[in-house]
Amino acid sequence: MSRLVFATHNQYKTKEVRAMLEGRYEVLNLTDIGCDTEIPETADTFAGNAELKSSYVTENFHLDCFADDSGLEVEALNNEPGIFSARYAGERGDAANLALVLQKMEGLSHRKARFRTVISLILNNERFLFEGLINGTIRETAAGTNGFGYDPIFQPDGYDITFAEMDLSQKNEISHRALAMQKLIAFLKSRAV
Repeated sequence: MSRLVFATHNQYKTKEVRAMLEGRYEVLNLTDIGCDTEIPETADTFAGNAELKSSYVTENFHLDCFADDSGLEVEALNNEPGIFSARYAGERGDAANLALVLQKMEGLSHRKARFRTVISLILNNERFLFEGLINGTIRETAAGTNGFGYDPIFQPDGYDITFAEMDLSQKNEISHRALAMQKLIAFLKSRAV
C-alpha cells in the first residue's frame, strides 16, 4: 500500500482522511514522520502556500504529500483577509481577526464573501491542485458557538444560519474544505492500485 503524507499535525483531520482512503493509502501526518518544523507560508496565493508545504515534505522526507491552505475573501475589502486569514489582526487569534473584519465592514451594505481552500498534491513527482469554494455573506454580528475562525460571521448562500450555528456534520457536507477534499479523495481513489 502506498504511503501519503497529509501536511498537518491535526489528528482529527488525519483520522477523517484515513477513513476515506482506507485500504488504498497509508495516510501519515507531520507528527508521524517526525516533522516538527513550522513550514513557512510565504506565497501570495492559497495555491502557493499549499504547494510550499507539500513541496517541503516531498523534498525533505521523500514521500508523496498533500497540503491545504484556506481563508476568507470579502469582496468589499478587496478580498481581504485572504491568505492572511489566520493572522489578519497581526497574530493568530480567532476573536481579534473576526472583530477586525466586523470593524472594517461596519456600515457597508455590500457583504458578499467566500471561503476558499486549495489543496496541493505531489504524487509520484507529479503536481495537482484541487479547489473548494463556498459563497456567502458576512453577518453584522457573530452568531453560533461551533466551528472556529470566521465561522460565526459567515452565512453560506442558501442558508439562514452561520457556519458556527451548524453542527459539524452539516458544515462538513458543504464547506470549502470539504469540497476540495472530496475532489482530492475522488482523484486518489481513481489512481490507487
